[in-house]
Amino acid sequence: MTYKSADAVFAATLSAALPEGVLCPCEPRYLEEPRGRYQGQVGLLAKPTCTDQVATLVRAANNARVPVVPYGGGTGLVGGQVMPDGAAPLLISLERMARIRAVYPQENVLVAEAGAILADVQQAALAQDRLFPLSLAAEGTAQIGGNLATNAGGVNVLRYGNARDLCLGLEAVLPNGEIWNGLSRLRKDNTGYDLRNLLIGAEGTLGVITAATVKLAPIPARQGVAVFVVPTPEAAIALLALARDRLGEGVSAFELMHQQGLAFLAEHLPQLRQPFAEPPTWSVLIDLGLSRGQDPVAALTDLFEAALEAGLTEDGVIAQSQTQAQALWAMREQIPEANRMVGSISSHDISVPISQIPDFIQAGGAAISALGEGDMRVNCFGHLGDGNLHYNVFPGLGKSRADYEHLAAAVKRRVHDLVQERGGSFSAEHGVGRMKVADLQRYGDPVKLAAMQAIKQALDPNGIMNPGAVLPL
Repeated sequence: MTYKSADAVFAATLSAALPEGVLCPCEPRYLEEPRGRYQGQVGLLAKPTCTDQVATLVRAANNARVPVVPYGGGTGLVGGQVMPDGAAPLLISLERMARIRAVYPQENVLVAEAGAILADVQQAALAQDRLFPLSLAAEGTAQIGGNLATNAGGVNVLRYGNARDLCLGLEAVLPNGEIWNGLSRLRKDNTGYDLRNLLIGAEGTLGVITAATVKLAPIPARQGVAVFVVPTPEAAIALLALARDRLGEGVSAFELMHQQGLAFLAEHLPQLRQPFAEPPTWSVLIDLGLSRGQDPVAALTDLFEAALEAGLTEDGVIAQSQTQAQALWAMREQIPEANRMVGSISSHDISVPISQIPDFIQAGGAAISALGEGDMRVNCFGHLGDGNLHYNVFPGLGKSRADYEHLAAAVKRRVHDLVQERGGSFSAEHGVGRMKVADLQRYGDPVKLAAMQAIKQALDPNGIMNPGAVLPL
């Protein structure tokens, strides 16, 4: 594709078509991504206040062949929100489109604009005695449009599904500037191709999501949280099966933690209290959401006793209050921050069939040891209940990731090869962005990739939408 940069002539065209203030000076934060791996560029930054303005922006960009990068909360970890190379793009930030348009508590439905912060969507649901269950570490900054564009996961996928499962309808601006009014509140609508699911997970390459209809759920009447020490990942999987057999859909989250992650917390975030004097090699955090009349502490106590008898646990802590529950969750949720402070050689957001997780962990450890001098450290943690692991490799003690730059590509390749061999995915919940385009070409099914290219060509023949993300230029 041949692109033109968003220049002064293009800016003049937009200024004449839009209210004053839509085009804004660009602050550095719009050109950065959390891990510091990419530095973006921008020709123009636009902050529209309504869908019609988004349509005007995209239509003009399409006519002028100017690349468009949709921008949400900027929390993505694979570089989808920044464009480091090529013609300077038009960056469209949805932050001013943050209204909660409607809540239908009896239908368990909420309609929000794409720029609404995830935490604000959660609060709007709580105000109506309902739960919006999408929950992740960046929920105070991430926007619902970006969550859907990347098909975000988080800690509650086990019970409620990922972002795709929580969306009923979308409003979006397509690459030619037309508005698709698809904000359906229906749970059943078999009327042809599902454009909603096409745009979810497309990472802004097929259009700009401007609003969404999302599913709500009843708030569990009682919550219980516990951390159980387990001897092995195999025991953790057996404990998950035991918990679901006994408590069914009451298990909201089931998180695996490794000793290395807890050690990073103790080193870099010592203010976080940990429940065990010596960090266990493996432990799981279990979150229950139960109905009225059920006692979560009793349920977790019964589960612990059954697990102890079966040899699936060795020790445990059950929260006796909301404060204690929050403290246990804080430990799990701050592991990524501690990881960031250490600085990884290579980070991997992978998923494998749950029964394959122990074999993958064993094979991964052997492969990492074989690649280096044997001193690289692995922090394997994540959403065991849905098979999603964050498998991150770190420098040895006293070293930095710069000491291992020559090994970074080999580490990633070996981890992803092991995942592929076990029928898994190299991108479980973070998306493809720009970071993993080559991985998608390497590991993706050729028929699927050809279909994706055909869809991209059909909807975006000028290739203006987030070029270089998901699919190669």
